[in-house]
Amino acid sequence: MADRTTQLQAFDRLLTIMDELREQCPWDKKQTMESLRHLTIEEVYELGDAILEKDLDEVKKELGDVLLHIVFYAKIGSETKDFDIADVCHSICDKLVDRHPHIYGDVKVNDEEDVKRNWEELKLKEGKKSVLEGVPKSLPAMVKANRIQDKVAGVGFDWEESHQVFEKVEEELQELKDEVASANQDKIESEFGDVLFSMINYARFLNVNPENALERTNKKFIKRFQYLEAKSKEINKPLKDMTLSEMDVYWNEAKKL
Repeated sequence: MADRTTQLQAFDRLLTIMDELREQCPWDKKQTMESLRHLTIEEVYELGDAILEKDLDEVKKELGDVLLHIVFYAKIGSETKDFDIADVCHSICDKLVDRHPHIYGDVKVNDEEDVKRNWEELKLKEGKKSVLEGVPKSLPAMVKANRIQDKVAGVGFDWEESHQVFEKVEEELQELKDEVASANQDKIESEFGDVLFSMINYARFLNVNPENALERTNKKFIKRFQYLEAKSKEINKPLKDMTLSEMDVYWNEAKKL
């Protein structure tokens, strides 16, 4: 691994290239924070995919793409004289020092839960009216639910035992079942949301990230279905002409791969 001097030289190289691209490249010249936003979101999702795949070479590349976007935003900020990359770095450094008084101060903590609790309490002292203010409105619903539950748990609003959470899941499932019988679509949707919310909460007690878990299942399903499609072509029989029993044979084969 490179030493600190080499790391700083590499970062300086990136800043220099960003300056040159912003000055000389027609595409880079045109970009604004707004035009980059959706690309940044896409890059973060690609990084997430690489992490789930445990492809460390791809993780390295995607981290570079994300870092480029951070440098790009800072460059635009410097052009409007609002902030530059130094301000960005100092801002996060100051926050980290302030939020870790057990490292940079005299606060004592016993475990990770104490750290999380202190973090949320410090944010409230900084002027936030709610611990939920830091949850981005545009987060996907599942990720948002996970963050909401994590944040309220950080200030003590939480179940004590995992079996209590599972009992809540069962309770919500029964309420959903009751509403399905009533055929009231609005209430069915509401109760379905409650089931998902309670399942996401239960995942936290199992130390499972629900977004990662669902994405792993998505990938598993895609792999198995594509195996089924390949077998369909191999025997020259379209899926629409196959019975479920025939499909199950290949599906079970795919599960063994």
